[in-house]
Amino acid sequence: MYDQISQQLKETNTQLVAVSKTKPNDKILELYQKGHRLFGENKVQELVEKHESLPKDIEWHFIGHLQRNKVKYIAPFIGLIHAVDSLRLLKEINKQAKRNDRVISCLLQFHIADEESKFGLDLEEARNMLGSEDFTTLENVRIVGVMGMATYTEEKDQIRREFEHLRSIFDLLKKDYFAEQLYFKEISMGMSGDYELAIASGSTMVRIGTLLFGNRNY
Repeated sequence: MYDQISQQLKETNTQLVAVSKTKPNDKILELYQKGHRLFGENKVQELVEKHESLPKDIEWHFIGHLQRNKVKYIAPFIGLIHAVDSLRLLKEINKQAKRNDRVISCLLQFHIADEESKFGLDLEEARNMLGSEDFTTLENVRIVGVMGMATYTEEKDQIRREFEHLRSIFDLLKKDYFAEQLYFKEISMGMSGDYELAIASGSTMVRIGTLLFGNRNY
């Protein structure tokens, strides 16, 4: 399945984040041996353990809800943080990045789903953040795009609308805040069940686990 999905994404110039949460190292190494280097985790302790024991040329993305008091554990090595949903979290990432003499790339997470349980900003909150004086002082973080999760539903039209909404948010932020920044280019949306809809709506990065690794045993 990996080869099929990988080829499909290459044709659309979409990055594949292989979501390896709960999966053992040998399953990750199977994809690594195929040449894959981009993996996503959503638990800090599990991510740190895998980073320590697996090859160092793997690029790790943190894709879950990140607590501020745990940023310090991943700041030395994390490639991209997908789910920044507050200025307080962004400040902490900046603080820990500075301690590690790094600039950490981040995505702003938006609440696009018809589900209260999902995290994320709305457009007004994002504008307030990006227009604030506090934001201008954050020299060790780089906002490289946006991220969102669609509603868990069989209604493809609803999913498509939500993905298109995120794409419109990206376009607005690009025009108003990042017009000169070439690095602001990522739209992280789409998972195993809806990644093809996401790609059609402009996703540059999909997060796929189940199709690659099978169902998870929690």
